[in-house]
Amino acid sequence: MAPKNSSDLTEEQTQKPFDVVIAGAGYAGLSMALALKTSVPEFRVAIVDPRDPRLASKDQRSSAIAASGRNLFTALGLWDEMVAAAQPITEMIVTDSETGDAVRPVFLTFEGPEATDTAEASAPFAHMVPNQTMVRALAKAGEQQGLHFVTPDRVTHYTEAGPVQRITLDSGQTIETRLLIAADGVRSALRELSGIKTVGWKYGQSAIVCTIGHTEPHHGRAWEHFLPAGPFAILPLPSEGDLHRSSLVWTETDADAQRLVEGDEFTFRMELERRTGHELGTLSVLSPRQCFPLGLMVARDFVRPRFALLGDAAHGIHPIAGQGLNLGLRDVAALSETIINAARLGLDFGAEDVLKNYERWRRADTVQMAATTDILNRLFSNNLAPIRLARTIGLGLVDRMPGLKKRFIGEAAGFASQPKLLRGEPI
Repeated sequence: MAPKNSSDLTEEQTQKPFDVVIAGAGYAGLSMALALKTSVPEFRVAIVDPRDPRLASKDQRSSAIAASGRNLFTALGLWDEMVAAAQPITEMIVTDSETGDAVRPVFLTFEGPEATDTAEASAPFAHMVPNQTMVRALAKAGEQQGLHFVTPDRVTHYTEAGPVQRITLDSGQTIETRLLIAADGVRSALRELSGIKTVGWKYGQSAIVCTIGHTEPHHGRAWEHFLPAGPFAILPLPSEGDLHRSSLVWTETDADAQRLVEGDEFTFRMELERRTGHELGTLSVLSPRQCFPLGLMVARDFVRPRFALLGDAAHGIHPIAGQGLNLGLRDVAALSETIINAARLGLDFGAEDVLKNYERWRRADTVQMAATTDILNRLFSNNLAPIRLARTIGLGLVDRMPGLKKRFIGEAAGFASQPKLLRGEPI
């Protein structure tokens, strides 16, 4: 049966308020919807998006899921399905060098088993999961749980009407909800409609993203080369037969990134090999090259009465630490627990004073991660000799201090946050 679209909303569905409407059917919106439906099955939850997430996706990218994100998906009953297509990251190698250096000294290494005392002794601190696999599993589970998909459609306007938000859809229909959650990305139209301001700036850098093939196996090892133009990350993916694969996240200036993406494949591969070294053998490009401008953005407020920002709608950070998606999953864990706890106490979970608990829960972690990625990018995306010396010494010291190194790995794995879902516990 073909998925229904918003024109199939019944009169009862358009006149009886939903408990929660989520604008955006990406990983954050779908995870949020499923967290609510799993914990409180009687909740009426709708998700609105111009694209139906149950349909086949052309997204060829993969994302690094930290250990806390794995716990969240385990609690939602999805991890077994996702891990079948995932690649564990068992080790991270960090280098700092010039683009054409034949030898790149290793200054820092991370290994999963050291991540935290509370982690399983043999568990990797992250997995690479195809975006298609993640979204498909979430959408399938949401449909099974009774999530209402209002697709293809979008929220064009909303107004607070006492105990509800009255929402106007692009299709012309109107629905009501006790809480509207904006999970519509870093350029969130709903954030603009809400009047919430942001703090941020552009880096003048873009990330080139694609999948590469290589003749030598990666052994679950991820590489992060800090080059003068920005970080150059190679992240392991599952092999396909004799073909070994990795995900590439390559930072360059905006102009150079555009040139590399639009240029011929031979030139791209030559530039790629200059930066990769010889560890992975002969390289090939397996997917279309994509280019994403980079910047920092943090919303000044995360909530308004009956309105909350989630995931990239609340914050956008540099991919230097690979934590953007995991930051959004921490939002999901905190907001869903805030809503469900309030509902169980008989409180109005859409009230601003209740939603402020979510904002307080997430504000410090978000600002800290935004500041950390900003400082790291500024520190490593340059070639000044004094700064290079300072960061080389700093990386070497961290690698030789087990306690500090263990703390860094725990932060990367997401164990610093405490909502139940991030511990693998149901709400």
